[in-house]
Amino acid sequence: MNLAENKKKAIAFYKMAYEGNPREAVQKYLGNQYIQHNPDVADGIEGFVSYFERMQKEYPDKSIEFVRCIAEGNLVSLHTHQTWPGNDEYVTMDFFRFDAQGKICEHWDAIQQIPRKSANTNKMY
Repeated sequence: MNLAENKKKAIAFYKMAYEGNPREAVQKYLGNQYIQHNPDVADGIEGFVSYFERMQKEYPDKSIEFVRCIAEGNLVSLHTHQTWPGNDEYVTMDFFRFDAQGKICEHWDAIQQIPRKSANTNKMY
């Protein structure tokens, strides 16, 4: 496994899908199988494409910042800061598993809205 290449692929895949080109992202970066663990997204490639096409249509002005990227073995983790309409902000942590051909084949994530008030001054990302 080439960790640096997998990190680049994971970021490129997520950025391309998030910014409105999920079908192209799938063609470039996914393997033959895509296992989805997010309960809001249908399993498989078409479930992924459908979700991100809908998000782009409903929220075209959303933005994403990649804060950190960590790779180990066949896994890559992305830590992001997302801003949605109305200045709703979220911290996400996405995990991607790569197959032996260097293609993404599985995804897990955790999403938390950034509250307007905090008991401390530390950022969540």
